Amino acid sequence: MAQLLTVEMIFRFSVILILLYFIESNVGDEYIFDDSVGLGRVFDGVGAISGGGATSKLLINYTEEHRSTILDLLFKPKHGASLQILKVEIGGDAQSTEGTESSHMHEEWDENFSRGYEWWLMGEAKKRNPSIRLCALAWGFPGWLGDGQWNPYRNVTRTANYILRWIWGAKNVYNLDIDCIGVWNEKPYDVEYVKVLRRMLDQHGFSRVEIIAGDHLPGGAWEIAYDMKKDPVLNASVALIGAHYTGCYSTEAAKLSGKPLWSSEDWADSNDEEGAGCMARLLNQNYLVGEMTALIAWNLISSYYSDLPIGNHGLMTANEPWSGHYVVSPPIWMTAHLTQFTEIGWSYLKHGYGVSGLQHGGSVVALISPTKKDFTIMIETMDTSSKQFCLRFPGWPTRAYRQNITLVLKGNLHVSSLYLWQSHLRFNSSSEFFKFAGNKPVDNGRLTLLLDVNSVYTLTTIARGKKAIPRKIPPSQPFPLPYADDYESYPEYKESFHFSQQVGSFEIRMTNHPQHCKVMRQTVMSSPIHWCPTMHSQPVGMLGNYNWSDIEISVDIYVPFVNGTNGVFMGARVDQGGCTTFMARGIYYFLMYDEQRFIISTDLARTSVAFSGKVSLEYDHWYRMNLKVKDSFVCAALDTHVIFNGTVTSPSTHGFVALGTDSFKVADFDNLYIN
Repeated sequence: MAQLLTVEMIFRFSVILILLYFIESNVGDEYIFDDSVGLGRVFDGVGAISGGGATSKLLINYTEEHRSTILDLLFKPKHGASLQILKVEIGGDAQSTEGTESSHMHEEWDENFSRGYEWWLMGEAKKRNPSIRLCALAWGFPGWLGDGQWNPYRNVTRTANYILRWIWGAKNVYNLDIDCIGVWNEKPYDVEYVKVLRRMLDQHGFSRVEIIAGDHLPGGAWEIAYDMKKDPVLNASVALIGAHYTGCYSTEAAKLSGKPLWSSEDWADSNDEEGAGCMARLLNQNYLVGEMTALIAWNLISSYYSDLPIGNHGLMTANEPWSGHYVVSPPIWMTAHLTQFTEIGWSYLKHGYGVSGLQHGGSVVALISPTKKDFTIMIETMDTSSKQFCLRFPGWPTRAYRQNITLVLKGNLHVSSLYLWQSHLRFNSSSEFFKFAGNKPVDNGRLTLLLDVNSVYTLTTIARGKKAIPRKIPPSQPFPLPYADDYESYPEYKESFHFSQQVGSFEIRMTNHPQHCKVMRQTVMSSPIHWCPTMHSQPVGMLGNYNWSDIEISVDIYVPFVNGTNGVFMGARVDQGGCTTFMARGIYYFLMYDEQRFIISTDLARTSVAFSGKVSLEYDHWYRMNLKVKDSFVCAALDTHVIFNGTVTSPSTHGFVALGTDSFKVADFDNLYIN
């Protein structure tokens, strides 16, 4: 009697076919490595993203000693992650995941290259690795570029000039050469804009700056390859095709475009062992399957409060500048397996001759230097049947087994020995990361290795590699209380330490007032062209400890008559930031200048108002706001006058402290005190 195939049998048969495809050129457990048959694509490097958004916010606040150690671990060659590409966000005054990065042009008449920390970070990366590639991309744009609409392409020449000015500032203010520039992160590209940007770059002496497009997610990730095929001018304008989180796949149209293919944003995983395994898979299989020659991980470093969205998803974590504590996470060492033993400009070997799947699970890729004197082989054996090893677009659930493999080295790869580095993910205290295992002899062009499951191996002719271990990392400490900031110690236009702007741009500004020489000012005048799915209308920043519950907050506030905001507020127990900041709950105390009213609310959007009353407020006048929260008791004061004293039931029992404005336009804050 005929047997019907079960779903499980069909799945297993599919997996077998996929494995057979990967190993079609191999016999048994022997794998040939041979450059004499020709080479594959040119390797473009491995890097990470600072931005998307405000992911490096807290890093600059560390003391020089600890900050330098962290930066060495990220950028110094043959030391830690040894990154070869740094991609930064071009701040657009818009929330872009963990916070807002300030634009260099809040308005068309405003240009300032002192804002933010990406200039500083690029400079530090270049100090450590002069050969590092610098790339940049906008997540959002200031509102004036859209004339009030959600469209940065309303005037493509104006937007191209805005990007051009940023590149000009990098070069002329910071002596930084930008190597590649994107269009708009994971949003529609405009063909005419790309052409105009290319033309303007060429006309202003930036012909070496390459355009990468279109930085889309799966569903349209490689769509620009089809447009480039139809449009010779567009094709000439775009140097690199970039896509995000494609699960290692590209399209035939992209492969046949003649352009380098980049995974221009990838990984976005937790920085634990499973995230490390994901990194190992991507480093190999992005090229094995999709022929992508660069991988840029989101994100570089988790230097933002871990209770903001997607916490601890950097290559390492450094989000306690007040204590100096940081964590050197496993993905640093997975990245090192490739970056410490390759350089941009090396070439992959051909598929079947150094690039292939392994017969019993895993993959191998090999790269060779332009002189053909050095080469590196990286092997990974991640078992995706037991772990996802990539939260975004995980691989097929494919079993990996302990296996013996024999490397057959031919052509310029016929050497007498190779240096071996290895990592073993055991998901317990016995895990090993980036361990040097000695010099392995090659016998008549053959080298046999026993591979463990969930492991990574690098075989290389490069003698020098290093696992740099910091001497002493300070212990973790909670955010300090009491906390006070009078903003006098900061340079003008910089951001306050620890204050994580979520909507709007809060920067240090000088005033003529003798008691308020420097203040923290909300400076964005209109809603930006947002990256998040929804528009935000209330500028706000957060700081502190997410576990704070009973708290007292005081701050001086000032709203000018000219270009002043509708109102200001402070918040306690604020439970969320990021793209859902507008949904944040907590205990909020608003002063509404336009209504001459105060409001106590349990959410930022004021859909749950606990109390409201009249209050007399003058523009161009300093006031002091005070909010005390203990259990369900709330006390709000203006100067020395208590204006609310009562019980408020809030769905949020703990969270950050927040300061903000009820609308875009200007307000000043000074002498913040938290206890």
